[in-house]
Amino acid sequence: MSTPAPDFDQQLTGSPPPPPTPAASPGPTHAQPDWSDAADDEDFFLAQVRQHFQHCSGPHRNRILADLLNMCTTQQLSFVHQFVSPLLKKDPFTSLPDELCLRILSFIDDPKVLARASQVSRRWRDLLSDDVTWKNLCVKHDYGRRLSEVAYGVPAYTPNRPGALPISDPDFTNRSFPGALPCSSASGAPRSFDNTTNSTVFGRPKLRSYKSHFKQRYLVESAWRTGGRNTTRTITQDGRVVTSLHLTPRYIVVALDNARIHIFDRDGNALRTLQGHIMGVWAMVPWDDVLVSGGCDRDVRVWDMANGHCLHTLRGHTSTVRCLKMSDANTAISGSRDTTLRVWDIRTGVCRNVLVGHQASVRCLEIKGDIVVSGSYDATAKIWSISEGRCLHTLSGHFSQIYAIAFDGLRVVTGSLDTSVRVWDAHTGVTSLQFDDTRVVSGGSDGRVKVWDVKTGQPVRELITAESVWRVVFEDEKSQLLVWPVHALTQILGAKIST
Repeated sequence: MSTPAPDFDQQLTGSPPPPPTPAASPGPTHAQPDWSDAADDEDFFLAQVRQHFQHCSGPHRNRILADLLNMCTTQQLSFVHQFVSPLLKKDPFTSLPDELCLRILSFIDDPKVLARASQVSRRWRDLLSDDVTWKNLCVKHDYGRRLSEVAYGVPAYTPNRPGALPISDPDFTNRSFPGALPCSSASGAPRSFDNTTNSTVFGRPKLRSYKSHFKQRYLVESAWRTGGRNTTRTITQDGRVVTSLHLTPRYIVVALDNARIHIFDRDGNALRTLQGHIMGVWAMVPWDDVLVSGGCDRDVRVWDMANGHCLHTLRGHTSTVRCLKMSDANTAISGSRDTTLRVWDIRTGVCRNVLVGHQASVRCLEIKGDIVVSGSYDATAKIWSISEGRCLHTLSGHFSQIYAIAFDGLRVVTGSLDTSVRVWDAHTGVTSLQFDDTRVVSGGSDGRVKVWDVKTGQPVRELITAESVWRVVFEDEKSQLLVWPVHALTQILGAKIST
């Protein structure tokens, strides 16, 4: 018996149909005999038969049934089959212990099947309300929680609510990503998704069940595939080039090459225009109601978007400010075509530090905690300590300008005009690797090429040491390395090196 799935299960399309829905538990409705033509004394006779059958032993009952069935026609046997089959059905979840039932349910990966199964009976629904099942499903679908959910859009804490687990559960630590909003303000108060202090979160953390979390993530993923609508509207009337765009929980912020910055509400209605730059604005970053911008006039400006006032004009760069990021509510970092990065205190308007090391324009940067990574037209990326004001690593390997960079706290990803995207280890600088079923060969800016065992993760040997390794490729019997300043060919089996 098929049962309809909940609304959120119907959002995802393009996937194979789920397995058949489990049949409902047997109810009182099954094949019944027709008493319309029964004689007056038939009920009295059957009462005597029932009384006799009730007092019979097991073997005696079997003989009576066998004798009666042997006398039945095919049609009558079919009626017996229809009458008996529902009585023989048994719901295994009514007799198995909860732990075993939940273990069985843990092997189901399709949320549609689980949602439909919860409609089979109250017992099934109670089992599928256990949050551990949905927690495991969140893990399987990689629906990890983010710290922004602690104070944004989650129900209030209820101590005795069944299935409620803390969002700070260690199995769902924050999945950091480039541009993620910090989870605390300068005052130490928790922040909501829009990065504003939320006083309602003091005292104890808000909780959310894994089932509701999975449903929300499932709906969001489904909407990305098939939902939403396309709305086209022209909101800038300047007719100029848009150089930078940001969408915040409150504003749409647009910078143009005519030195103006327009602020709109989320529906695209104009709120105000920020004027103060005298040349094109090429970089900006919002934080709450604060906006930091920079451009061709070499200035970095700090704005209050609520009233449109310029709070500070930060001067020091000698060329166009090309990129901007903020590490916290008080600290902004700018990258310029003058090859430097500058660390600013936007409360006081003071430059805390100047990071020097690039040989060409700084095109992009990203921040996580005390670490900032920058990409430059000199084809290198650098990893800096903000507090120490020094370069920790130089990532060399690209052959052309670096235009894009991402950083998650562990890995640096750089995109270059040389058509390659490179993934780097932020702590060691590993720059290139290749792997097959048994081994990994890695090379880095430290000039070391290592062979690793895939199964154990342990190093097998070190092949070569050079000034810097840019590229590693290998076949079954040979590895070829592109190193600086020479090309080296390494024969793995014979360990023969020729230049």
